[in-house]
Amino acid sequence: MTTVHTEHASHAHIHGPDCGHTEVPHGDHVDYAHGGHLHREHGGHWDECEPGGHVAHEGHDHQHGEDCGHESVLHGDHVDYLHDGHRHAAHAGHWDDH
Repeated sequence: MTTVHTEHASHAHIHGPDCGHTEVPHGDHVDYAHGGHLHREHGGHWDECEPGGHVAHEGHDHQHGEDCGHESVLHGDHVDYLHDGHRHAAHAGHWDDH
């Protein structure tokens, strides 16, 4: 799976451990859930951190939903749930890892 990093040009907020947004570890960096997206610092600016490709999360029995206890992030035409350091999205009867 590759990750597409599109610059978030009008992002004046500086994320960090005390900024109030949820941190999501993602490979070699940390994303911050903010405004329905995941943002990451990259080269002096903030990028939208979006996955490319499709990776099913095997053995995921938990059913995410409105009251499941995990933070939700609006992602295009669906909702992702922050869980175990990554995002899960419902897809064709299973959960995808983002």
